[in-house]
Amino acid sequence: MKQTTIPSSLLQTAKNTYDALRRLPQVPAAYLHPWRRESIRRLAALKDAHTGQRAFIIGNGPSLKNTDLSKLRNEFTFGMNRIYLIFPELGFTTTYLCVVNNLVIEQTASDLAALDLPKFLAWRSRRHFAQLPLTNYHLPTFLYTSYTTPKFSKDVRGRVWEGATVTNVALQLAFHMGFQQVILIGVDHNYTAAGKPNTTVTSQGDDPNHFSPAYFGKGFRWQLPDLETSEMGYHMARQAYEAAGREVLDATVGGKLTIFPKVDYNSLFGK
Repeated sequence: MKQTTIPSSLLQTAKNTYDALRRLPQVPAAYLHPWRRESIRRLAALKDAHTGQRAFIIGNGPSLKNTDLSKLRNEFTFGMNRIYLIFPELGFTTTYLCVVNNLVIEQTASDLAALDLPKFLAWRSRRHFAQLPLTNYHLPTFLYTSYTTPKFSKDVRGRVWEGATVTNVALQLAFHMGFQQVILIGVDHNYTAAGKPNTTVTSQGDDPNHFSPAYFGKGFRWQLPDLETSEMGYHMARQAYEAAGREVLDATVGGKLTIFPKVDYNSLFGK
């Protein structure tokens, strides 16, 4: 008997439809809840607000220890996750902060709420802030993020695919804001930990995978990286930026990521 093969495009369409149906119960609150309505208002104000400018997206890899971050004092910057651990040493904060991982937000919610800078967090994390004393200024801007149905969002007022790394979310935010050139640093794309991607593990000691041993220090729960999925997101980001006449450059010192054109970090600044 002849077997019938279902085209891969049809299978992907079916999967995307299934994913969309699973997300359907989340949609009303994701667009109508007062916190999300305020978030959408803020995101509308940020749309193309930085047209023609450049920004640095700061990863949290060990290479940051070999990067002169003082050069970023007067630059637009996106920090991610626990980058705030380095703020006292820097003497300044990043312009923006982006955090979407459930475990990171759950374990650092009080730290994040206290930070005095614009921050973008996953909408599903709102429960961790419901009981905290938030002023309207300290209220995060919530992004409606998802794990499924890959896409690159040029307007982040709607759904934003996480792409297995907060860096992909930051790239979409930067595009939404209109940045002409985005430069990655500290995105080492290299981990000593091995195991099934997205598996939750508990740190047993100092963290060798980030700029500080306390980043995911002893007792901190985190998820093993999914480099394959994150690279899918990076490819989509490069295509979107280039199609719009913009660019993403990688100035990470010794980084293993090969998706974006490489550039020497120090060459980006005048003497």
